[in-house]
Amino acid sequence: MSFTLHTGTTPLVISMPHVGTLIPEELQKDYQPRALQVEDTDWYLDRLYAFAADLGASLLVPRESRYVIDLNRPSDNTPMYTGTNNTELVPTRFFTGEPLYRDGGEPDGIEVMRRIDELWQLYHDALQGEVQRVKATHGHAVLFDAHSIKSELPWLFDGTLPHLNLGTVDGRSCAPALRQALIGAMATQQRFTHVTDGRFKGGHITRHYGQPDDGVHAVQLEMCWRAYMDEGPPPRWDDARAAEATPLLRKLVRTMIDWRPK
Repeated sequence: MSFTLHTGTTPLVISMPHVGTLIPEELQKDYQPRALQVEDTDWYLDRLYAFAADLGASLLVPRESRYVIDLNRPSDNTPMYTGTNNTELVPTRFFTGEPLYRDGGEPDGIEVMRRIDELWQLYHDALQGEVQRVKATHGHAVLFDAHSIKSELPWLFDGTLPHLNLGTVDGRSCAPALRQALIGAMATQQRFTHVTDGRFKGGHITRHYGQPDDGVHAVQLEMCWRAYMDEGPPPRWDDARAAEATPLLRKLVRTMIDWRPK
């Protein structure tokens, strides 16, 4: 199985599409040696959000690295953001812009389709199935797409990101009341800077699954590494920073669990 699914007891489903670190051994020869360090991983999010399972959330966590296939991109590879550099369904560059593969190592069309069929499709089948199960059980579902990223990546964005970047596709992927409740939860503290629908408005998962008129409300949180870990290099878990961030993350998760549509 290319992912693990923890089945919860509440309306909340948490997807972490970029926490995987595995590049299968048979593919490793095609990549630049640097790529095997999988530096653009959403590091340690499964550890950071482990508390959510105890609160009753469902959690879906992949094994494969985003360098193999990006589960938060549409299968037709349509760019998420216009007028800026984008990462791809099957990435060919690091977040710093350099080539990910050795010369001649990039996957051909047949290999791309294999990765879609064997990894991307299976993950989305599982995600869709869990969202629909939760919706049938509770009358609605909240899908939380959890991400993290280095604070400064000039190839992708200018300047330094706020600690917390909430995305609701400009309010289209969830009910206004849920969006406002999450903004309010972030505003209860001053330690972590935050923005809503800024540089990161939500990737494919938020845009595709967020159908509030059909009872599925999706939000994305892109959290900077510095909020909970040492950015390195190499990136390292930081107990003190993680402990400082956890109460706010717990508040956000609890808000999504307790929220009910009217």
